Amino acid sequence: MKAAAFEYARASSIEEACALLRERGDGARLIAGGQSLAPMMAMRLARPTWLVDINDVPDLQYIRVEGERLRAGACTRQRALERDARAIRLVPLLSQALQWVGHIQTRNRGTAGGSLAHADPSAELPLVACVLDAEVSVRSTRGRRALRAGDLFTGPMTTTLAADELIEEIAWPIWREDHVGSAFTEVSIRHGDFALVAAAAQVALDGEARCLRASFGVGGADATPVAFPELAQTLAGARLEDSIISTIAERAAAALDPGEDLHASAHYRRHLAKVLAERSLLEARDRAIARRAGQIRQ
Repeated sequence: MKAAAFEYARASSIEEACALLRERGDGARLIAGGQSLAPMMAMRLARPTWLVDINDVPDLQYIRVEGERLRAGACTRQRALERDARAIRLVPLLSQALQWVGHIQTRNRGTAGGSLAHADPSAELPLVACVLDAEVSVRSTRGRRALRAGDLFTGPMTTTLAADELIEEIAWPIWREDHVGSAFTEVSIRHGDFALVAAAAQVALDGEARCLRASFGVGGADATPVAFPELAQTLAGARLEDSIISTIAERAAAALDPGEDLHASAHYRRHLAKVLAERSLLEARDRAIARRAGQIRQ
């Protein structure tokens, strides 16, 4: 199969990209890595009339640390984020999740902003963005606006982005506690496939191994990736015993509304959500304990 006919323009700056989106209207789509959009166009599931290429926009390609945030330009390659020493040290959940994204060849081309804009509910980066409560900076000819990751996704492949807006930056929060552990896991039919269900968790412990704060979420089991801040808040001040974590994971799974398709029933996806949420919380706890004991360096 091949894509329907379209026009093509290459932007050299953010301002030019925004202007092109405004001028070309609802039929324009951005392309950078193209790891999701190009296959959809080939199958004619997407039929943009204009492609605006932002690969050559240098101001969208960077990784830097500013205060309590690791900031990444929207066109930063996923592989660059996965291998960046600052990201591995300061936002380990990000690197852990990226290892599950497709294959190395996919991550060499795929971009951080593209994954969020595509808004696949089973994708890894949107889930991490929700779990860490990342801030997404959005740009258009009308100016900038910032929104929390959880407010970006509205349903499968749909976001609150206007037709003339592009994602400019993702700011990933850095947890500065001494003993932080994180974990990401998923189940798919084959390695590199879309996740049937994924789960991510991050916890911080004090010197007495009590939970200072926690965050966790599930992807692929609802219309959007779902974080559970209220449930996570109930863990603060507690020792994260296996039974407590199991109960929290069960309550999270019960709150989901999983879909059903030829790959998995809604019942199975809910079961996976409970199992994987529990597994990710246990692993994050164990890593935080290991750091507290000096077995893992920050």
